[in-house]
Amino acid sequence: MLRFGTDGVRGRVGVDIDETQVARLGAAVARVWPHHAMVIGNDGRESGAGWTRAFAQGAQSQGTSVTSAGVVPTPAIARTAAERGCVGVAITASHNSWHDNGVKVFAPGGRKLTDHEQQRIEALWQESSEATGGTSVMSDGASVMNDDSCARQYIAAIKQVFADASDAGARSGMAVQIDAANGATSHVIAPIMTALGLRAAIHHAAPNGRNINDGCGAVHPESLAAACTQHGEIGLAFDGDGDRVIAVDELGNVVDGDRLIALMALDLRARRRLRHDTVVVTSMTNLGFHRAMQQHGISVVTTDVGDRAVLAAMDEGGFVLGGEQSGHIIHSSDATTGDGILAALHLLRIVRESGKTLAELAANVIQRMPQLLRNVRVTTKPTDVEALLGEDLARERAALGDDGRIVVRASGTEPLVRIMVEAPTLMVAEAVADRLAQLVTTRS
Repeated sequence: MLRFGTDGVRGRVGVDIDETQVARLGAAVARVWPHHAMVIGNDGRESGAGWTRAFAQGAQSQGTSVTSAGVVPTPAIARTAAERGCVGVAITASHNSWHDNGVKVFAPGGRKLTDHEQQRIEALWQESSEATGGTSVMSDGASVMNDDSCARQYIAAIKQVFADASDAGARSGMAVQIDAANGATSHVIAPIMTALGLRAAIHHAAPNGRNINDGCGAVHPESLAAACTQHGEIGLAFDGDGDRVIAVDELGNVVDGDRLIALMALDLRARRRLRHDTVVVTSMTNLGFHRAMQQHGISVVTTDVGDRAVLAAMDEGGFVLGGEQSGHIIHSSDATTGDGILAALHLLRIVRESGKTLAELAANVIQRMPQLLRNVRVTTKPTDVEALLGEDLARERAALGDDGRIVVRASGTEPLVRIMVEAPTLMVAEAVADRLAQLVTTRS
């Protein structure tokens, strides 16, 4: 069954999904929005150009007008879809290695898909697969027009968000270390930093198709942390497609999304811009974040994992800030989706205006509970992990009481069951996670 995961479609190229299936997905998306043009971008991995061509040809088979934006961050595609009222498609596997790829779709207006829209696309995709019996909808004679305005307009839009003279003055000359993950951010980060008066040392910005996320970027910030320690500067690490950011302080400590969102919530609250005094996060957000927000009188709405779920809650409640521990951070006043560069620039403004170091701010904003994440590989993902673990899970939760949390779920993109345990000590968390992991292994 061809299905969407937590955020789009993702898998091993040529194994889990091939260009013929990508083309049929393109045709299915075009059928859902038959009177809208489409813009497609990719994150620079080796299969990106081929998948772009396949998706485009599938959409063109339904009469859709398609342009290719080339290698651009996913937020640039979303912004273009919002500005032009077209469908946006990002060919990306986000933080995964080069041998994987995927597809993220933005509805006209640059918004994430609703459950109904995803289900409609899935049904048409499956219908197309069964009807063609594996026959490709690609045409050797079809071509896709290139359009480099997407990247240029994205750079201009980011500059405009931070164009205020006083803000520019506060940032002028600020030195930062950047890790572009050898991905889509590589092509836009330098002009943005220069235009805003920031002195940036940019690392891992030479994509070759196979080095994306390879020992670098938001999921591998170790080399960036070393550079930050050496130079005493803030570091910003993006993922492959640029829709999330992880920071590193001047001492080399990693500052995750929980701390970044907390800092931004307090900043917006102080400036009276945190609508309804509420922030939206996911079930993976550390318990320390919840306690910190409570101390400051900020309400927290908790959703399922995935920025699509966060965005849905933000739209429903009219909230302006949300995100995930992994570094997806959404400022809905400035963008329709998570944007790593946008979030990074907001962080730099907060640090400069505070007169403190990021190390000081991050250490004091929340007191993290020890948290352990365990991934258990399974042959078949259980449909209901809670039911699978049953009374054993209930006993573990009862034993922790108010001093910890347990979140178990099946991965939306990989054959994994993810176990998150928070406890008073790391030793306790490890013991609980070990017991639950063993149960998952024996029962699935």
